[in-house]
Amino acid sequence: MALLAEHDVTATPGRRVLEVYDADACLGDEAAMAAARTQVVAGNGYHLYLLSLQPDMKVRMTIRIWDSPPDPPAEAEGHTDVSLESETGILVIGRLDRGPAAEIPLPRPGVYEGHAWWQHRRAAADYYDTTLDQLTDDSPEDQLTEAWDSCPVTERYVLDLAFTREPEPIDDDDR
Repeated sequence: MALLAEHDVTATPGRRVLEVYDADACLGDEAAMAAARTQVVAGNGYHLYLLSLQPDMKVRMTIRIWDSPPDPPAEAEGHTDVSLESETGILVIGRLDRGPAAEIPLPRPGVYEGHAWWQHRRAAADYYDTTLDQLTDDSPEDQLTEAWDSCPVTERYVLDLAFTREPEPIDDDDR
């Protein structure tokens, strides 16, 4: 299996959510969002939601395109199969209520399948909760910003994907 492209994005989740969707398919999906609350990553084929356990610290998202995706690593805390159709060949990494964080070019438009996996999700959330618990009324204003920037682990999500087929043709009646 050969790695064809790799893109890293650092972003703060919006309301604990990062999104991945085609540049022309930015409509949300409440059912997929609800599924992400229990599955960590869920989607509807056009839109993926990745649910963090904290809303304020930066997380790292990596999108890797392979000729055939590798298995998730043994050190992954969890993983799930994913499929994502991109009509434009450009994926947007969104931060729910904070707007786009990045646009990622794919090698070509089409349907990409593989899996999502994650690391340090629980550890980042534990650090977040502990930091908030230690906050006092006398704490300096910039203490939280410094704490978020000093987290000893980086919450990470990886999408390992491979092109599987051309996108579905667009029905002109849908436009």
